[in-house]
Amino acid sequence: MAISLLPEGPPAPAPIKMLGAVVDWTVVGIGAVMVVLVFCNVMFHVFNKDIAWTTELCEMLMVWVTFLAAASAARRGAHMTITEFLDKLSDRHRRWADAAIQVVVAGVLGLLIWYGVIIVRSSWGNLLTVLDISMAWQYLALPVGSVATLIFVVFDLAQIIGGKSREQRYGV
Repeated sequence: MAISLLPEGPPAPAPIKMLGAVVDWTVVGIGAVMVVLVFCNVMFHVFNKDIAWTTELCEMLMVWVTFLAAASAARRGAHMTITEFLDKLSDRHRRWADAAIQVVVAGVLGLLIWYGVIIVRSSWGNLLTVLDISMAWQYLALPVGSVATLIFVVFDLAQIIGGKSREQRYGV
């Protein structure tokens, strides 16, 4: 029996579960790296020293963890929702509303991917001040995180169209 430190996530086919696990463990790994770096830098400050690159690296990692955690939340249906209106709908109408919402979300994610790629392509020549690496690596979090989120949203939309309720989709 394998022990998992992360919640398994909702029922899904193997490729979706695998992507979810990669996203989840990447978020955990980035978070751990950030904690260690910030802790070390604080300890250096006690001795009036500084690790100059930690601030810039942690800023970049925070951007990555934000977009990847958004994908993780989308996979679980965990984004904040205001459901006072939706909860009053019949099951059939609720599924229609959920589908419409996911279509709009997919459209917005498509735009984020499109413009994210444009930003990444145009920023390869710009360097981060201290790390001296391309800013495109930081901006790459936008299209990568948006693609992962889009995969989870499209999978959820397919389940909605297939007639599954929110409880069935997310194992609530």
